[in-house]
Amino acid sequence: MPAEPLPQFLSSIKLKYVKLGYQYLANHMLTFLLIPVMVAAFLEAAKIGPDELVSLWRSLGINAIHALCTVLLVVFVATAYFMSRPRPVYLVDYACFQPARNCRVPFATFFEHARLMPFFDEKSVRFQVRILERSGLGEETCLPPANHYIPPCPSMEASRAEAHLVIFSAIDDLIAKTGLKPKDIDILVVNCSLFSPTPSLSAMIINKYKLRSNIMSFNLSGMGCSAGLISVDLARDLLQAHPNSYALVVSTEIITPNYYAGNERSMLLPNCLFRMGAAAVLLSNRRRERARAKYRLLHVVRTHKGADDRAYRCVYEEEDGDGNSGIKLSKDLMAIAGEALRSNITDVGPLVLPVTEQLRFLASLVARRLLGSRGWKPYIPDFKRAFEHFCIHAGGRAVIDELQLNLRLSAAHVEASRMALHRFGNTSSSSLWYELGYIEAKGRMRRGDRVWMIGFGSGFKCNSAVWRSLRTVATPVDGPWSDCIHRYPVHIPEVVKLL
Repeated sequence: MPAEPLPQFLSSIKLKYVKLGYQYLANHMLTFLLIPVMVAAFLEAAKIGPDELVSLWRSLGINAIHALCTVLLVVFVATAYFMSRPRPVYLVDYACFQPARNCRVPFATFFEHARLMPFFDEKSVRFQVRILERSGLGEETCLPPANHYIPPCPSMEASRAEAHLVIFSAIDDLIAKTGLKPKDIDILVVNCSLFSPTPSLSAMIINKYKLRSNIMSFNLSGMGCSAGLISVDLARDLLQAHPNSYALVVSTEIITPNYYAGNERSMLLPNCLFRMGAAAVLLSNRRRERARAKYRLLHVVRTHKGADDRAYRCVYEEEDGDGNSGIKLSKDLMAIAGEALRSNITDVGPLVLPVTEQLRFLASLVARRLLGSRGWKPYIPDFKRAFEHFCIHAGGRAVIDELQLNLRLSAAHVEASRMALHRFGNTSSSSLWYELGYIEAKGRMRRGDRVWMIGFGSGFKCNSAVWRSLRTVATPVDGPWSDCIHRYPVHIPEVVKLL
């Protein structure tokens, strides 16, 4: 299936971006003007001696009652301000599922199993092999036990067994890391796009860990690979309404029931790219948790293109002509992802870019208006000045390549995404946490560093989350990268010949 490249941002700057960016500047113009005035007033006051201050006070004719009323008013206004501010949301810690080695699917195993499947014809086998050769996946990605059978066993029992394995393992690791008691969890948000049993996965977790009866639980399904950031956004909103709370966010995709057993090429790609994985994330708005928390959530920006028919159907679950159910990927997927990303960046930029970058962009726009677009090249904001780390959804090699090109990122900036794809494959909504784990495992996270997470999902959606590191994160001794981080980064060839 031919892949269309993402639209080139260098030649598609929209005026909307400018309006948003400079609307942001205009909204904060009073702050920018008051800061130098306040500094000048403070410096001038520092030059006045005590006697002059007393004389100034007496000349104003302010008595004790007026002074007391003024102080009370200031205290009231300050209290109202601090009470109305959004509560900070901290990421205390997180844990990712680490598959067992007996779940590995080396290339040779994948190829052999594909040839032995009774429903694939030779063209479908060769097509899947060609996709795998160029996918960027490595030899250690894992599939659930049911998918190792020939043919696979996509039963409800096997699907629940995979859910138990990946979700409970991640939560157990998180509890061990944080010392959290399950009874202390106030909010539970679970996202899994394609497996939605009854009772729900959130109910399964409540039953396993005997969570409180008044817990606020939510189960999100059908929202694709970007659902992890949607879950974070939902948890953030709930934490704004409920002080002194803990929120547990669980992101996963259950692979067992979603193996496509047909020969439609546009529906075979998920077989090649998706692998098992899960992440459990602990968020809190308790101020005392700031001391041990790793990150603070700064922004979540969500973009939904579902109003457009092409975007709505570009990732679509349906049956092929023979009645086999699967996920169909449109040939327009990359172009639609580019449009969604551009819209998302339009909203993210004004929130995160330094003022200097926005001023440069304004100067470029004015020059292009005055001198003509041919005589002046557009200035593309440098997002590397806003972030130290990038976690781009490891949906496939082509997505990472195009984002690196269009955002003008270096190989180091996309290293975490490429290595997560190579080691774990496309783990759907949990992939961003494997990438963050890679950055930590390499010992690169420093206090004050900013992280940009970008996720894509069906619908079509592009979501972003911005985090700031609250401390220098020590290199973890456990986790999904503990047994292999010494081997990374690795060179990933353009094509790994299997035939």
